[in-house]
Amino acid sequence: MNRQAQAAVMFLLGAALLHAGVTDLYLRYVKAGLQPLLLASGAVLIAAALATAWYERKRTKAAKAAKAATGTAHIHPEPRISWLLVLPLLALILIAPPALGSYSALRTGTALQQPYGYGRLPAGDPVPLSVVDYASRAAYGHGRSLHGRPVRVTGFLALDHSGAPYLVRMALNCCAADAQPVKIALTGKLPPVLQPDAWLEVTGTYSPRLTRDPVNNGPIPYLKVTSARPVPTPHDPYDETWNN
Repeated sequence: MNRQAQAAVMFLLGAALLHAGVTDLYLRYVKAGLQPLLLASGAVLIAAALATAWYERKRTKAAKAAKAATGTAHIHPEPRISWLLVLPLLALILIAPPALGSYSALRTGTALQQPYGYGRLPAGDPVPLSVVDYASRAAYGHGRSLHGRPVRVTGFLALDHSGAPYLVRMALNCCAADAQPVKIALTGKLPPVLQPDAWLEVTGTYSPRLTRDPVNNGPIPYLKVTSARPVPTPHDPYDETWNN
């Protein structure tokens, strides 16, 4: 891999980062707040690639002039193993990984954490809440902040080995590599057919029941379902509520 090839690979990597940053693709890798840094990284890589190509062109011209004047030239072959650097680039361009789903959720303990406090619920019923918000209010606040009001929660389905259904959202700190599930156990009026990884918008009320995650013994609160309907995968499949 010579300098021109290095510049080409760097340019393609920068272009791939820019493409991911201006589309929804970047949300499969990092949280939404990192979009500006991702775009800046892509722009820097493209600028560096163009500068490398320009300097290499000047160096090649100088080397040709020296060879013409002296009749000699020094060739330093680059190691071929450096072409392996192309593999991550091809993976980024050709493979769009799906968001983490029920397989990961059932093999990882719930990441629910006790919050410092609870904000006031917005007006209107049912109250739209994230999985993290409802789970923390139900598990640690014992439903007191819900005031008996109906809630609406969206997440994907996970079924454990016994067929028990959970509504799950993978929560992010930084990127998909550190994503951890927050789970709500479902009871009440559930659809007759439950498909793992299907996204549901669930309306229901607080239930005082609480179970424990078999992976890490973390709390998993229940939600008493009054209605449920399938919905498309959201624009951002991860939950960043606990970063707010």
